[in-house]
Amino acid sequence: MPTNQTPSSFDRTLLDPYAQPGHLLRRAQQISISLFYDELGDELTPVQYAILTQLATHPGIDQVSLAGLAAIDTSTGATVCARLEEKGLLERKVIPHNRRQRALTITPNGARLLESFEAGALRLRERLLAPLKPAEQLQFMELLAKLVRENNEQSRAPLALPPAENSC
Repeated sequence: MPTNQTPSSFDRTLLDPYAQPGHLLRRAQQISISLFYDELGDELTPVQYAILTQLATHPGIDQVSLAGLAAIDTSTGATVCARLEEKGLLERKVIPHNRRQRALTITPNGARLLESFEAGALRLRERLLAPLKPAEQLQFMELLAKLVRENNEQSRAPLALPPAENSC
């Protein structure tokens, strides 16, 4: 409670979960995941989709850097990459100059799968933002991006852009 408020002047409605941004973000995530499976099916999880889309634009990236781009922890990234490899959607090869790291590339099957998801991903975005007017959609996306960007370092798995993309 802020120091300038006494217990009697504190607005107790602020304790309602639906007045808490974290709770609303969690609910929005639940809705987003539900719509994800409605539109894209269950062949990939949302995290697998995020990994695969990042890999498609960063071929040859190592697992640690890929996890940073998807903003997931490295152990989860390794598990997700292993599952995607089992599905034949990515390949992992030892990097000769650093035998502990793996260079990742999307397979032709992975690229085809991503391409087949394009229309569904667009529908997902449209459905998720449908309750908002076009100007509100733009404002919401700008504010949501700002909230995520400005709080990135508070995350357990912050977004980590490669050096070339990090310099603006």
